[in-house]
Parts: sequence; structure tokens; C-alpha cells
Amino acid sequence: MAVTQPKTDATEARIAALTLPTGGWSAPARKEALARLRAMGLPGARDEYWKYTRPETLISAEVPKASLFDGEETPIFDGVDRLKVVFVDGVFDAEASDDLSLEGLSIDRLADAPDIHWAKDIYGVLESNGQTPVDRPLAALNTAFATDGLLIHVTGKVSKPINLIYQHKSETSDAMLHHVVKVDTDAEVTILENGPAAARFNKVMEVDIADTGTLHHVRTQGRDHERRAATHIFARLGAESIFKTFTLTANGVMTRNECVVELTGDDAVAHIAGACMGDGDFHHDDTVFITHDAVNCESRQVFKKVLRNGATGVFQGKILVKPDAQKTDGYQISQSLLLDDDSQFLAKPELEIYADDVACSHGSTSGAIDEDSLFYLRARGIPRGIAEDLMVIAFIAEAVQEVEDESLQEEINARVAAWLERRRG
Repeated sequence: MAVTQPKTDATEARIAALTLPTGGWSAPARKEALARLRAMGLPGARDEYWKYTRPETLISAEVPKASLFDGEETPIFDGVDRLKVVFVDGVFDAEASDDLSLEGLSIDRLADAPDIHWAKDIYGVLESNGQTPVDRPLAALNTAFATDGLLIHVTGKVSKPINLIYQHKSETSDAMLHHVVKVDTDAEVTILENGPAAARFNKVMEVDIADTGTLHHVRTQGRDHERRAATHIFARLGAESIFKTFTLTANGVMTRNECVVELTGDDAVAHIAGACMGDGDFHHDDTVFITHDAVNCESRQVFKKVLRNGATGVFQGKILVKPDAQKTDGYQISQSLLLDDDSQFLAKPELEIYADDVACSHGSTSGAIDEDSLFYLRARGIPRGIAEDLMVIAFIAEAVQEVEDESLQEEINARVAAWLERRRG
């Protein structure tokens, strides 16, 4: 489809407000990404994969303000033994971070990686692959202009999680981070992410998992009521590899989380899950595209959204099964719990299957709290507000259970309960 003049103008205005990093091993990938961006243009309301989500505040040359959040809540994962890596307004903060050396792991910064680096074979490559058959212009924008991020090479079984902590100290920060993660054969790592990051945040994570490698990813997006964020994960899975990601989102004006996964090796496993809780001026979009291109692979998409006071939730999920991907097991479920008549849930589940020996299913439902179950709880002396909260926690449990580490499940459930208690008060 030809790029319209208004889209071209918006794209050029955004590009003009940024500075393209030059030199170094990433320069060719950045130039190619910039060319992709100009060819497709930034997203607009008429684009098929943006028809439920208005992208204006994510693409404007002017950065919307976001007040600094000064809450008393203890940051999530504080009780976890982890390797802390802190970014402030999109820039690595060495003083606030731990020593980045850990057995089975090497970490470099995108901003100062040496001229010859293993990441050259991945940076922008998985993002470029993920542009077909659906344009993802915000990811191309990131590949071209990202100024910082981590290059994580996992060579063994890492003893503790890597915790990427995002903070923002400017009301008009416009951060773009690009992480590259390479997991070697038989290696295993857990990556945690949390924090408000910036007034506007655009992040890409490219993940290349070799045969029998494992990556667990748990992310929380919360605390900042005025956050505007677009995140992207591009993952390529080898034979017998495992990739599991879960995101908990609370608050935020606009959040768009995209996950694009290619299962290229036999017997690979990919689980993508998320739960969000929205109140008022809240728009949350999960867009997932999984391609099965190998035999006997498994994928799961499990998404739960709790919405009230006019909040909007969006789910777009697709499973593509290529002709040779026999014995595919693909499962997809998206559900919303609407706590009032003003909120809405917009869903677009898709299956595209070219193999004949598969077990694939998808489903999407939306509804209010079950009054019979609520009556059952209240009849046992539980106040209505607490009873509703218990039902919300039970509703999102299927998504939270996709997190393999039970201690992390407990952390997430505690955050959900705290969010519900604050709203009840």
C-alpha cells in the first residue's frame, strides 16, 4: 500500500526531531531500518493493525508530558536476589546498577559496544524479519534511533535473574532502548523488567535462542498513570528451546505491547501471556504474531484484562502455521472482565493454517462479574468490594500461572491485590 502524504509528513517530522547515531557496527542496520521506516511510514488509524489503537501520542514529534511519580510503594522484585541494571530516562546508570559480571553471562551496552561484536548478526535482523507480513514501523524507528540498551550473551545457566529497572526523572523524556539477547545451546536465563522508564517509551528486545536454550521473561508496567509506551519483542527459537514471557500492566494512558515469535526448530515452546488492570483514561493493546515453521512445536497465548471507568483493552493475536509445521499445538485465549458498562474490550483472534496435522484453537470472551458467584461470597460474610477483588484475582490467575517461578507469581499476585485495594479505597 502506498504511503500517503500525511503519513509521509508525520514520519519525516518525527525523524527530523531525532539524531541518527552514526559509526560502529550497528550503522548499516540503522540505515536499513530508517529506509524501512520511510517506506512504510509511521502507523495511522487506517492501518489494519492499528484500527483499535490511536497511535498519535506514540508518534508525534512533540513529547507528551508525564508527571514524575513519587509513590511509597516498594518496587517490585526488591525481595528477589537479582542482578540490577538501571536506566534513567533511557540512559544506563552505572552507579545505581550492580556489577554486570556474572558467571554464564556477558553484558555490554549498545552505546559503547566494541566495533566488532556478536550482536551485529542479530541487531535489526529479527526486527526486519518481523516486518513481514505486518508492518511494525515503531520497531523500525527504534532500530534506527535507539541510543542505549543491553547486549546480553547467555553462555550457561545463570544463577539469578537480570532485572532491568527503568526510571524517569524528566517530565518530557522520550526514551528508546534496544536490547539484544543471545541464548546459547543449553543456556538458561530469567530477565525481569519494571519501572515507568520515560514520559514516552519505545523499546525493542530481540531474542535469539539456540537449540535447547531457555529464556524466561517477566515484565511489569505500572505506577506511572501518564505513561505512553510501545514495546516490541522479536524472538527466534531453535530446536527444543523454550521462551516464556509474561507482562502485568496497571495504569498508563497508552500501552502497546507487541510480541513476534518464530519457532524455527522442532519441538520448540513459546508461551506469551499478560494481564492488565485499567481504570479510566487507559488504553492497553496486546498484539501477538506467532509463526510455526517447524515440527511438533507448542505455542500458548493467554491474556486477561480487567477494565473499568471507561478503560479500553485490545487484543490482536495470530497463529500462522506453515505447510511443513506438522504436529503444531497452538492455543490462544483472550478474555476481559468489564467492571462497568463504560469500558470496552476489542479482540481480533486469528488462525492461518497450512498444515493438516495440527491442534490449534482460539477463543475470546468478554463479560461482567458473575452475580451468582458474587452472591455466594457475600453470603459468607465477605464485603462486596473484597469479594469482587477475589474474583478479579481468580480471573487473571490463568495468565499469572504462566510464570514458572512460584515466588515471582507471588510477587505479581501481591501487586494485583495492592492495586485493587487502592482502587477500592
